[in-house]
Amino acid sequence: MSSPRKRGPVTINQKTTLMKPFLNENFLLTTATAERLYHDYAAQMPVIDYHCHLDPALIASDHRFNNLTEAWLRGDHYKWRAMRTNGIPEQFITGDATDEEKFEKWAETVPCTVRNPLYHWTHLELQRYFGITDPLSPVTGHEIYHKASALLQTPDFSVRRLLEKMNVEVVCTTDDPLDTLDAHRQIAESDWSIKVLPTWRSDKAMSIENPKSWNLYLDKLSSVAEIEIEGFRYLLEALGNRHDFFHSMGCRLSDHGLNTFYSEKYTDQEISRIFDQARSGRPISEEAIRKFKSAMLYELAVMDAEKGWVQQFHIGAMRNTNTRMIGLLGPDTGFDSIGDEPVALPMARFFDRLGQEGKLAKTILYNLNPRDNEVFATMTGNFQDGSVPGKMQWGSGWWFLDQKDGMEKQLNTLSNMGLLSRFVGMLTDSRSFLSYPRHEYFRRILCNLIGRDVENGELPDDMTFFGRVVLDVCYYNAFNYFDFK
Repeated sequence: MSSPRKRGPVTINQKTTLMKPFLNENFLLTTATAERLYHDYAAQMPVIDYHCHLDPALIASDHRFNNLTEAWLRGDHYKWRAMRTNGIPEQFITGDATDEEKFEKWAETVPCTVRNPLYHWTHLELQRYFGITDPLSPVTGHEIYHKASALLQTPDFSVRRLLEKMNVEVVCTTDDPLDTLDAHRQIAESDWSIKVLPTWRSDKAMSIENPKSWNLYLDKLSSVAEIEIEGFRYLLEALGNRHDFFHSMGCRLSDHGLNTFYSEKYTDQEISRIFDQARSGRPISEEAIRKFKSAMLYELAVMDAEKGWVQQFHIGAMRNTNTRMIGLLGPDTGFDSIGDEPVALPMARFFDRLGQEGKLAKTILYNLNPRDNEVFATMTGNFQDGSVPGKMQWGSGWWFLDQKDGMEKQLNTLSNMGLLSRFVGMLTDSRSFLSYPRHEYFRRILCNLIGRDVENGELPDDMTFFGRVVLDVCYYNAFNYFDFK
């Protein structure tokens, strides 16, 4: 057997293009046109974050985080899932390890997230908020943790200052009908320039499949609304009472997190019987559950239409699948996945009924299963009525689709099936005050897609026109679509 050849010195062809530095100013921008669209148009626009899960109490108090773990890792299911996949024990994720120990395990995990959106998000956030350009790793973790933590403890890095750094103009939180909205009132009464508005999330009022927790919820609703909920019509009256209150506090959006749409046929008498049965604690059949949810979803949609709100539907998550871990940690701790329930027919029936009755509000649809991209994109076209540009919106990539590939597919499908130029753009859907570079991420991807098509000769080289499209998708479409006052 001949001996292996020795490798000679590696030579670089002079024509070889040097690699772009990681996360430079033209990150994700692959053409000159894309660079111009982003830097001259998209980058300057304020952020309207019309759906997120930020805690308004932290904004009201202008909270300062003690360290980077508190700001970055607490409650972030994306990071928790990655750490578990990397073999990190739960003690260092949600357990009793110190904040610095938890961060060390995150720093150990980050290099393993290459090509996961967490890798990009992590380093964008380190750069944009803290000016840290070194990649996070076990080698750099200690220095990064202490530098960022020291900054977070200063007045310039309070939660209000963090939002200001990202040029945020409007924040819409996600709030239960029981909420007093005291934090929102406190923010509104301050002289702060950023609007922080509530969003109506009434899922618990629909959760009749869990009679015990549903009845406890209705008891609380009864107390808050000061209405004895002794029948279905009293439930609607109590919710209407709270809906009015939310409207008075500036709420202009609702949101529903559902497995699928519900549009079963039912009679008022059936719903009353189902309500009475569940209120008494007796078990409910699957058919009855679907009918009750159909009635509730319809009535809530009518409330939104009557007030001119925008209704949002997040469809397709399979939640809390790991019984053992949910028993240890509780719900919403990172054990969710994409679901695959049928959606097209009940969705069409639901919107068709509202459309026939003239009670279809402005609507944004989000799917979690990428299988349904074309279904959702085409469904919005079925119920446009010419009253508002883009009245029915197919929303940006959500949750597991909130990454480069998912965003590109959403933008391409929307372009093929609808009108990209009328899209209301990006949102964070996050619990973290450090998530706002996701808007930048989206804007770079948008500009790159358009810029590539221009330079391929698939679109005209008209910077004025496409600059306007970029401005609209990044800001003006949302500004005009929502009734934020």
